Amino acid sequence: MTGPGERIGVLGGTFDPPHNGHLVAAADVRKALGLDRVLFVVANVPWQKVGTRPISPADQRLCLVRAAIEGIEGLEASTIEIDRGGHSYMVDTLAQLRDQDPSARLFLVLGADAAGGLRTWERADELPHLATLVLVDRPGLSCPPPPASFTFERVAIPQLEVSSTELRRRVGEGRPLAGLTPVGVATAVDRFGLYRGRR
Repeated sequence: MTGPGERIGVLGGTFDPPHNGHLVAAADVRKALGLDRVLFVVANVPWQKVGTRPISPADQRLCLVRAAIEGIEGLEASTIEIDRGGHSYMVDTLAQLRDQDPSARLFLVLGADAAGGLRTWERADELPHLATLVLVDRPGLSCPPPPASFTFERVAIPQLEVSSTELRRRVGEGRPLAGLTPVGVATAVDRFGLYRGRR
């Protein structure tokens, strides 16, 4: 739920698993833009990834996100896409958040990969009417500018050599996740038995 007139960041993803890069991006965007909250929106069925690799169950990925953000002020896990069921489309999520509180201002947080594929998103032409884009730039890797119809902000964050793909690979190879994701995430990955045997 939203509060009247809030400035809300929306960081969507599969979060399979979440890592320190996600946390730094969310915290830096919140600070830079004076946001009240940043929602980590866990995709129920990430339609663009279905069939490309094994995807962990949504409820387990939600547990990983909750473990990742525990104790970090202003970061919250959102079940909005899991509760809605089916394939997850950000345009539907933003519209639902807007319906909950028309006075809230929404900021859709995107890294370089997501920004580069924005035109392929479901009903992408509706997104400019729902949220301001926030492009997260890292040293040597700036997000491409969005179509002219979008209002957008840029926020620079430190370079962190970490990705969910690399974390899955590390677990599959029997290597530790220490220093790349919060301890609670690594503990939950082990408890659920995720990514074992994957290379």
